[in-house]
Amino acid sequence: MVRQAEVLLIHSLRTGGFLSVTALWIVSSVVFPGCGSDIATGEVQVDSTRKAMMSATEFEVLFSDSGRLQARLTGPKVYRYSGEDSWLEFPDGFRVEMFDSVQRLETTIRAEYGRRDDPSRIMEARKNVVVRNELKNEQLNTEILIWDDNKHTIHTDEPVKITTPGKILFGDGLVSNESFTNYTILRPRGEMSIKKDSI
Repeated sequence: MVRQAEVLLIHSLRTGGFLSVTALWIVSSVVFPGCGSDIATGEVQVDSTRKAMMSATEFEVLFSDSGRLQARLTGPKVYRYSGEDSWLEFPDGFRVEMFDSVQRLETTIRAEYGRRDDPSRIMEARKNVVVRNELKNEQLNTEILIWDDNKHTIHTDEPVKITTPGKILFGDGLVSNESFTNYTILRPRGEMSIKKDSI
């Protein structure tokens, strides 16, 4: 995963130009999402009355380690809020693509809203959250997902639906590694067989 990675490129697709060094600092601190400042409840606690210090639109951030692409973060808009409890907000959603050691696309995460607390390195994704393990062809659907960059885990207490090539599983929560290759469904509620290659 992306740890103290090099930021290769931050590019504004709207303007066709590179963002400023200041904007580089905005998104490079995303080093990869964990979500929320209240780890106990898994919620991001921020002051919504503050004004954003900086913003970028139609952005793309590439992360690498020793020249190898590890992840790509894209989205229509990102805001940075400053202070001791600084945070990033993705009000119109985001998409993360993570690559394995041989540069294959391994995992994607997307949501319609995201907020990352910088001090705790916890990120909360909300609304139509979809996590896909592209190599295993498995998909998680939920409404809230917490990404803990310190523990390298993702989890939720919300209802989950996991679609695999052979079945659909349901539960009331999930704990997984951040690449969604090893997960446990909490309070499973049943499963349903499906036709092959239906996802």
